[in-house]
Amino acid sequence: MNTNANKEQSALWNGPSGAAWVNQQALLDASFVNFETLLVEQVARTRARRVLDVGCGSGATTLAIARHLGASGTALGIDISAPLVELARQRAAHESVNAQFLLADAQTHAFADAEFDLAVSRFGVMFFEDPAAAFANLRGALRPGGGLRAIAFRAASENPFMTTAERAAAPLLPNLPARQPDAPGQFAFANRARVESILAAAGWSEIGLAPIDVPCAFPARELTNYFTRLGPVAFVLRDADDATRARVIESVRNAFAPFVQGDEVRFIAACWMIGATAAPTAR
Repeated sequence: MNTNANKEQSALWNGPSGAAWVNQQALLDASFVNFETLLVEQVARTRARRVLDVGCGSGATTLAIARHLGASGTALGIDISAPLVELARQRAAHESVNAQFLLADAQTHAFADAEFDLAVSRFGVMFFEDPAAAFANLRGALRPGGGLRAIAFRAASENPFMTTAERAAAPLLPNLPARQPDAPGQFAFANRARVESILAAAGWSEIGLAPIDVPCAFPARELTNYFTRLGPVAFVLRDADDATRARVIESVRNAFAPFVQGDEVRFIAACWMIGATAAPTAR
């Protein structure tokens, strides 16, 4: 396998993105708690006992699965980001939960054959440089007949909350990078046919993408932190002068007004629940 894969993503998640997600861990966990519930339900439904959480981040989903499995199961989270993995390990130690975390690239890591019953992911599979290679590698980590349950965003057009900040900021930030269709990132798995093709090329069977619309919320007092610490606008604002920064913050906060309800920010995340079954593979 190409050990140089995902260099860009590694630099990002071990640099500014990783630091931002560590800093905003509580906000992100509050926003995405319903996804934890959905994936724990999948673990229960499949009766998996050995679960791999791909792109585990700071560990919220892995920890929730570990709590569900108890002492008789295994929950391993894997992520490319050292800051996030370190935070996940601290959280597991604090909770005394039977969850383990591995700092590695799931695209290239040499898993033991048939090590897991189920691979899950909450927004962690859209960042692979070579997704077909990554999913082939993950397939080999599962027992034959093992399952994949991964949540990924549908199209940007179906997720207006997720693009509000950049649409509002664009007139004030001409250097704001444009999103590249199908490139590693938040909406890389928006296209159903592309995802099905990737999984088929990687040797998965019984592939299915079910649309899910998931309510999310976080405290309204955290809104400015959200768009100034996370996402493309946050990256550009780091180099903006004070006057530009103030104008952008005002414009973006006003643009989010439709999503502010009382003391909460509320939105719907339009996603896929991606399911597939691992066929036997030679390693």
